[in-house]
Amino acid sequence: MTARKLRVGTRGSKLALAQTRTVLEMLSEKAPGIEPQVVTVRTVGDRLPAEKRGETDGKGAFTGDIEALLAKGELDLAVHSLKDLSVGIVGGLKIGATPPRGDPRDALVSSKGERLSDLPKGASVGTSSIRRRAQLLSLRRDLKIVDMHGNVETRVRKMDELHLAGLVLAAAGLDRLSMGERITQRFPVDEIVPSAGQGTIAVQVRKGDSEIERIVSKINDEETMRSSECERAFARAIGGDCYVPAGAHAAPKGRSLTLVGMIASSDGRSVLKRSATSTDPVELGEALGEELLQLGGAEIIRGSAIRAWPQ
Repeated sequence: MTARKLRVGTRGSKLALAQTRTVLEMLSEKAPGIEPQVVTVRTVGDRLPAEKRGETDGKGAFTGDIEALLAKGELDLAVHSLKDLSVGIVGGLKIGATPPRGDPRDALVSSKGERLSDLPKGASVGTSSIRRRAQLLSLRRDLKIVDMHGNVETRVRKMDELHLAGLVLAAAGLDRLSMGERITQRFPVDEIVPSAGQGTIAVQVRKGDSEIERIVSKINDEETMRSSECERAFARAIGGDCYVPAGAHAAPKGRSLTLVGMIASSDGRSVLKRSATSTDPVELGEALGEELLQLGGAEIIRGSAIRAWPQ
């Protein structure tokens, strides 16, 4: 029997390749008889120097080039970090699978092994995210937040080189790079609300490519998919890919989901946070998003919307 060749698109970063390996290992177990060929793509985000990345539109910067190749049929599937995908997916494409989610939480990497509350007054903390910046400042107004872009390992290295007190980034990325031992604190999702889709790998396919859809469906985790749909519905409800400090995390329990949603001002002085539970992921996300907008989130967004690197 001839093996089914699969052209798998991904970024070339260590984290992206680690995530792709995870997907391919699962596929080889669940769908034997495939022969994957990894195609690394340098996206707009990869081509820009780190200090220029905040000037891009953010969403799509890490995925757009890969999606274009997939849509043209030059790839059979693509592997992304879900939080990098625009909530309005390119026409003709769909998320075919979300494997079991990694740790969705944000994490502190401290140069001296400290927790956030233990950092000295006025400590410098690095992050690439206005969402994290706002929530950190809401917890500690005295912190000096330093913009920190680049791949995970680059940011950790820069923290050491610049002698920062700490760095906040996604726990899942550190775990997948076998750097979890650097984490000194994992923040509860209701304390620092994660980005929608954080910790989730998205396997993207072309709509109507029934053979590929069937293959990748074998590695889909239904709870992760439902949580993803809920969080992305919340993101769409508050303005799609507008770059404001906002986050969402859905936790499944049986057929129900409990969603925590957050909208904040960029300086962290106004933080609007609510939770709700329902069995319908999309209705839940949309309803909580609309509720936060009506409670003052729309005004916060008007005052805080800026272009930023949404990680």
